[in-house]
Amino acid sequence: MSDETTGSAPDADEHMGDGQVDDATDGGDTVDDLIRVRRAAHRAVYDRSTIDAIIDEALIAHVGTVRDGVPVVIPMFAVRDGDDLLLHGAPAAGVLRRGSGSAAGAATITSTVVCATLTLLDGLVLARSAFHHSMNYRSVVIIGEATEVTEPTEKERALDAFTERLVPGRLDDLRPMTDKEVRGTSVLRLPLDRASAKVRDGWPIDDEEDESLPIWAGVVPVARRFDPPLDDPKNLDGVVAPDSVVALASDPAS
Repeated sequence: MSDETTGSAPDADEHMGDGQVDDATDGGDTVDDLIRVRRAAHRAVYDRSTIDAIIDEALIAHVGTVRDGVPVVIPMFAVRDGDDLLLHGAPAAGVLRRGSGSAAGAATITSTVVCATLTLLDGLVLARSAFHHSMNYRSVVIIGEATEVTEPTEKERALDAFTERLVPGRLDDLRPMTDKEVRGTSVLRLPLDRASAKVRDGWPIDDEEDESLPIWAGVVPVARRFDPPLDDPKNLDGVVAPDSVVALASDPAS
Protein backbone atom coordinates (compact mmCIF):
# COMPACT_ATOMS: atom_id res chain seq x y z
CA MET A 1 0.00 0.00 0.00
CA SER A 2 1.21 3.50 -0.78
CA ASP A 3 2.28 6.23 1.65
CA GLU A 4 -0.93 8.07 0.84
CA THR A 5 -3.10 5.12 1.66
CA THR A 6 -1.38 4.08 4.80
CA GLY A 7 -0.64 7.74 5.28
CA SER A 8 -3.40 6.23 5.98
CA ALA A 9 -1.64 3.85 8.34
CA PRO A 10 -2.15 5.38 11.80
CA ASP A 11 1.15 5.17 13.59
CA ALA A 12 2.99 7.36 16.06
CA ASP A 13 5.61 8.47 13.54
CA GLU A 14 2.97 10.18 11.44
CA HIS A 15 1.88 12.22 14.44
CA MET A 16 5.34 13.29 15.52
CA GLY A 17 7.42 16.10 14.04
CA ASP A 18 10.74 17.81 14.59
CA GLY A 19 9.58 21.41 14.86
CA GLN A 20 6.61 23.65 15.43
CA VAL A 21 4.28 24.86 12.69
CA ASP A 22 1.07 26.78 12.30
CA ASP A 23 -1.44 24.41 10.71
CA ALA A 24 -4.72 25.42 9.11
CA THR A 25 -6.62 22.75 11.05
CA ASP A 26 -5.36 23.73 14.49
CA GLY A 27 -7.45 26.87 14.88
CA GLY A 28 -4.44 29.11 14.35
CA ASP A 29 -2.51 27.99 17.42
CA THR A 30 1.05 26.71 17.22
CA VAL A 31 1.09 22.91 17.29
CA ASP A 32 3.42 21.26 19.77
CA ASP A 33 6.28 19.62 17.88
CA LEU A 34 5.80 16.33 19.71
CA ILE A 35 2.31 15.73 18.33
CA ARG A 36 2.37 17.55 14.99
CA VAL A 37 1.36 15.25 12.12
CA ARG A 38 4.04 15.14 9.45
CA ARG A 39 3.09 12.45 6.91
CA ALA A 40 -0.21 13.10 5.10
CA ALA A 41 -0.53 16.24 7.21
CA HIS A 42 -3.76 17.18 5.43
CA ARG A 43 -5.42 14.46 7.51
CA ALA A 44 -4.33 16.05 10.78
CA VAL A 45 -6.90 17.40 13.23
CA TYR A 46 -5.88 19.25 16.38
CA ASP A 47 -9.16 20.55 17.80
CA ARG A 48 -10.14 19.04 21.13
CA SER A 49 -13.74 18.32 20.13
CA THR A 50 -12.58 15.86 17.46
CA ILE A 51 -9.93 14.36 19.71
CA ASP A 52 -12.42 13.93 22.57
CA ALA A 53 -15.00 12.31 20.27
CA ILE A 54 -12.52 9.71 19.06
CA ILE A 55 -11.37 8.90 22.61
CA ASP A 56 -14.97 8.66 23.82
CA GLU A 57 -15.78 6.08 21.14
CA ALA A 58 -12.65 3.98 21.61
CA LEU A 59 -12.18 1.44 24.39
CA ILE A 60 -8.53 0.43 24.13
CA ALA A 61 -5.37 2.55 24.19
CA HIS A 62 -2.03 1.07 23.24
CA VAL A 63 0.41 2.62 25.69
CA GLY A 64 4.09 2.70 24.83
CA THR A 65 7.07 3.43 27.02
CA VAL A 66 10.73 2.46 27.21
CA ARG A 67 11.82 -0.06 29.82
CA ASP A 68 15.53 -0.81 30.20
CA GLY A 69 16.14 0.63 26.75
CA VAL A 70 13.51 -1.58 25.14
CA PRO A 71 10.22 -0.18 23.75
CA VAL A 72 7.17 -1.82 25.31
CA VAL A 73 3.54 -1.32 24.21
CA ILE A 74 0.66 -2.49 26.40
CA PRO A 75 -3.07 -2.40 25.52
CA MET A 76 -5.04 -0.75 28.32
CA PHE A 77 -8.71 0.04 28.92
CA ALA A 78 -9.06 3.82 28.54
CA VAL A 79 -11.70 6.39 29.37
CA ARG A 80 -11.64 10.18 29.11
CA ASP A 81 -12.11 12.19 32.30
CA GLY A 82 -12.41 15.81 31.24
CA ASP A 83 -8.96 16.96 30.14
CA ASP A 84 -7.27 13.67 31.06
CA LEU A 85 -7.16 10.10 29.79
CA LEU A 86 -7.56 7.45 32.50
CA LEU A 87 -5.78 4.13 31.93
CA HIS A 88 -6.78 0.94 33.72
CA GLY A 89 -4.41 -1.90 34.50
CA ALA A 90 -3.00 -4.35 37.01
CA PRO A 91 -0.26 -3.10 39.35
CA ALA A 92 2.16 -5.49 37.62
CA ALA A 93 1.29 -4.20 34.12
CA GLY A 94 4.72 -2.59 33.94
CA VAL A 95 3.94 0.88 32.55
CA LEU A 96 5.18 2.42 35.80
CA ARG A 97 8.09 0.07 36.26
CA ARG A 98 11.78 0.25 35.57
CA GLY A 99 14.68 -1.92 36.61
CA SER A 100 15.97 -5.27 35.43
CA GLY A 101 12.76 -6.06 33.57
CA SER A 102 11.88 -8.87 35.93
CA ALA A 103 9.24 -8.69 38.63
CA ALA A 104 11.85 -9.34 41.30
CA GLY A 105 14.18 -6.58 40.19
CA ALA A 106 11.61 -4.01 39.11
CA ALA A 107 11.15 -0.77 40.98
CA THR A 108 7.78 0.94 40.99
CA ILE A 109 7.63 4.66 40.25
CA THR A 110 4.71 7.09 40.36
CA SER A 111 4.92 8.59 36.87
CA THR A 112 6.58 8.10 33.51
CA VAL A 113 6.45 9.58 30.00
CA VAL A 114 4.29 7.50 27.66
CA CYS A 115 2.78 7.57 24.19
CA ALA A 116 -0.85 6.41 24.04
CA THR A 117 -2.60 5.63 20.75
CA LEU A 118 -6.32 4.99 20.18
CA THR A 119 -7.60 3.92 16.77
CA LEU A 120 -11.05 3.37 15.28
CA LEU A 121 -11.32 1.43 12.01
CA ASP A 122 -14.22 2.75 9.90
CA GLY A 123 -13.78 1.00 6.58
CA LEU A 124 -11.64 -0.90 4.11
CA VAL A 125 -10.80 1.24 1.10
CA LEU A 126 -10.44 -1.04 -1.93
CA ALA A 127 -8.81 0.55 -4.95
CA ARG A 128 -8.17 -0.70 -8.49
CA SER A 129 -4.58 -1.55 -7.60
CA ALA A 130 -3.09 -3.16 -4.49
CA PHE A 131 -0.80 -0.15 -4.13
CA HIS A 132 -3.71 2.23 -3.46
CA HIS A 133 -5.67 0.06 -1.05
CA SER A 134 -6.20 1.81 2.26
CA MET A 135 -8.35 2.11 5.37
CA ASN A 136 -10.71 4.77 6.63
CA TYR A 137 -9.87 5.40 10.26
CA ARG A 138 -9.76 7.89 13.10
CA SER A 139 -6.77 7.87 15.42
CA VAL A 140 -5.42 9.87 18.33
CA VAL A 141 -1.87 10.01 19.67
CA ILE A 142 -1.19 11.44 23.13
CA ILE A 143 2.27 12.05 24.53
CA GLY A 144 2.78 13.05 28.15
CA GLU A 145 3.54 12.07 31.69
CA ALA A 146 1.26 9.35 33.04
CA THR A 147 0.82 9.64 36.80
CA GLU A 148 -0.55 6.95 39.07
CA VAL A 149 -3.82 7.78 40.82
CA THR A 150 -3.37 6.86 44.49
CA GLU A 151 -5.77 9.07 46.46
CA PRO A 152 -8.53 6.60 47.52
CA THR A 153 -11.58 8.73 46.70
CA GLU A 154 -10.20 9.82 43.33
CA LYS A 155 -9.22 6.25 42.51
CA GLU A 156 -12.66 4.87 43.35
CA ARG A 157 -14.27 7.56 41.21
CA ALA A 158 -11.95 6.64 38.34
CA LEU A 159 -12.78 2.94 38.67
CA ASP A 160 -16.48 3.80 38.64
CA ALA A 161 -15.88 5.77 35.43
CA PHE A 162 -14.38 2.68 33.78
CA THR A 163 -17.41 0.57 34.69
CA GLU A 164 -19.84 3.20 33.45
CA ARG A 165 -17.91 3.55 30.20
CA LEU A 166 -18.02 -0.19 29.63
CA VAL A 167 -21.76 -0.51 30.32
CA PRO A 168 -23.67 2.67 31.19
CA GLY A 169 -25.84 2.01 34.23
CA ARG A 170 -23.98 -1.15 35.23
CA LEU A 171 -22.87 0.23 38.60
CA ASP A 172 -26.46 0.18 39.85
CA ASP A 173 -26.54 -3.63 39.46
CA LEU A 174 -23.25 -4.43 41.21
CA ARG A 175 -22.05 -4.91 44.76
CA PRO A 176 -19.60 -2.24 46.01
CA MET A 177 -15.90 -2.74 45.34
CA THR A 178 -13.82 -4.00 48.25
CA ASP A 179 -10.70 -2.23 49.47
CA LYS A 180 -8.67 -5.21 48.25
CA GLU A 181 -10.11 -4.84 44.75
CA VAL A 182 -9.32 -1.12 44.70
CA ARG A 183 -5.75 -1.79 45.84
CA GLY A 184 -5.43 -4.55 43.24
CA THR A 185 -6.05 -2.20 40.33
CA SER A 186 -3.81 0.57 39.05
CA VAL A 187 -5.13 3.75 37.43
CA LEU A 188 -2.98 6.17 35.46
CA ARG A 189 -3.91 9.73 34.55
CA LEU A 190 -2.53 11.15 31.29
CA PRO A 191 -3.16 14.82 30.38
CA LEU A 192 -4.60 15.52 26.93
CA ASP A 193 -2.73 18.77 26.40
CA ARG A 194 -0.38 17.06 23.92
CA ALA A 195 -2.74 15.16 21.63
CA SER A 196 -3.36 15.09 17.90
CA ALA A 197 -5.83 13.25 15.71
CA LYS A 198 -5.56 11.88 12.21
CA VAL A 199 -8.58 11.00 10.08
CA ARG A 200 -8.90 9.24 6.74
CA ASP A 201 -12.42 9.22 5.28
CA GLY A 202 -13.35 8.84 1.66
CA TRP A 203 -13.08 6.87 -1.55
CA PRO A 204 -10.07 5.16 -3.11
CA ILE A 205 -7.50 7.46 -4.67
CA ASP A 206 -6.47 5.61 -7.81
CA ASP A 207 -4.10 6.63 -10.54
CA GLU A 208 -6.15 8.44 -13.18
CA GLU A 209 -5.31 5.90 -15.88
CA ASP A 210 -6.59 3.06 -13.68
CA GLU A 211 -10.06 4.58 -13.36
CA SER A 212 -10.95 3.28 -16.85
CA LEU A 213 -10.12 -0.32 -15.93
CA PRO A 214 -13.03 -2.79 -15.48
CA ILE A 215 -12.11 -3.37 -11.83
CA TRP A 216 -14.48 -2.78 -8.91
CA ALA A 217 -13.39 -0.22 -6.34
CA GLY A 218 -15.13 1.13 -3.28
CA VAL A 219 -15.37 1.10 0.48
CA VAL A 220 -16.42 -1.71 2.81
CA PRO A 221 -17.72 0.00 5.98
CA VAL A 222 -16.65 -1.41 9.33
CA ALA A 223 -18.89 -1.01 12.38
CA ARG A 224 -18.62 -2.22 15.96
CA ARG A 225 -21.61 -4.23 17.09
CA PHE A 226 -22.71 -5.83 20.34
CA ASP A 227 -24.62 -9.10 20.07
CA PRO A 228 -27.31 -10.08 22.61
CA PRO A 229 -25.76 -11.09 25.97
CA LEU A 230 -25.05 -14.73 26.83
CA ASP A 231 -26.05 -15.92 30.30
CA ASP A 232 -23.38 -17.29 32.63
CA PRO A 233 -24.36 -20.92 33.39
CA LYS A 234 -23.71 -20.14 37.07
CA ASN A 235 -26.44 -17.49 37.20
CA LEU A 236 -29.05 -18.14 39.85
CA ASP A 237 -32.46 -19.25 38.64
CA GLY A 238 -34.58 -16.29 37.61
CA VAL A 239 -31.65 -13.90 37.20
CA VAL A 240 -31.79 -12.21 33.80
CA ALA A 241 -29.60 -9.65 32.06
CA PRO A 242 -30.47 -6.13 33.25
CA ASP A 243 -31.67 -3.43 30.89
CA SER A 244 -28.23 -1.76 30.90
CA VAL A 245 -26.67 -4.88 29.39
CA VAL A 246 -29.49 -5.72 26.99
CA ALA A 247 -29.40 -2.15 25.66
CA LEU A 248 -25.86 -2.63 24.34
CA ALA A 249 -27.07 -4.91 21.55
CA SER A 250 -29.33 -2.17 20.18
CA ASP A 251 -26.84 0.68 20.63
CA PRO A 252 -23.60 0.06 18.70
CA ALA A 253 -22.29 3.50 19.68
CA SER A 254 -22.19 2.64 23.40
